[in-house]
Amino acid sequence: KKRIFLLALRGMTAKFTLKIMLAVLLAFIAAHAVAQDSTMLRKHPPKDRIIDRIFTGGNIGAQFGTITFFEVSPLVGYKFTDKIAAGVGATYQYYHYNAHSYDFETSVYGGRVFGRYMFTSYLFGYAEYEYLNLEAFDFQARRVDVESLLGGGGYMQPIGAHASLVAMILYNFTESVYTPYTNPIIRVGINVGF
Repeated sequence: KKRIFLLALRGMTAKFTLKIMLAVLLAFIAAHAVAQDSTMLRKHPPKDRIIDRIFTGGNIGAQFGTITFFEVSPLVGYKFTDKIAAGVGATYQYYHYNAHSYDFETSVYGGRVFGRYMFTSYLFGYAEYEYLNLEAFDFQARRVDVESLLGGGGYMQPIGAHASLVAMILYNFTESVYTPYTNPIIRVGINVGF
């Protein structure tokens, strides 16, 4: 019985050794097949994946006191080229004014579509169409839709391999009595790419 067990063990060891040798041979073949001549990469550079051209970002703001203000404005965009990008964003603002005998509270919400053109690696032009729904400031307790066409420029400073600090100065070309901010509009935020 011991002899049969040793022969079986010896047979398994030979099979196991054969499997290891076959695995090592396949690994060498695969490694050699993956290795490429560097001239091949220069002639055919790797293409960008779609996810590499998508970026996210936005603004967050807060103020507390007699006037309490909170804003969240996320965005997502796509870089069509190294110079041209476009995207969409959402906006939510909470506003509360409480002074002496007057108490006013409201929410502003909406969205935007934007385009950006990079003049240099740091300076860019920017255009945006924004739609907001807000409570009218005329004490009639009604909500109004406010459409704005914004344009201007900005500065983008990289703060890592995939993130940038963005500062913009914009002008609202369609400012109205219901527009929630006055010209010029200054925005500071962060963009993060994948």
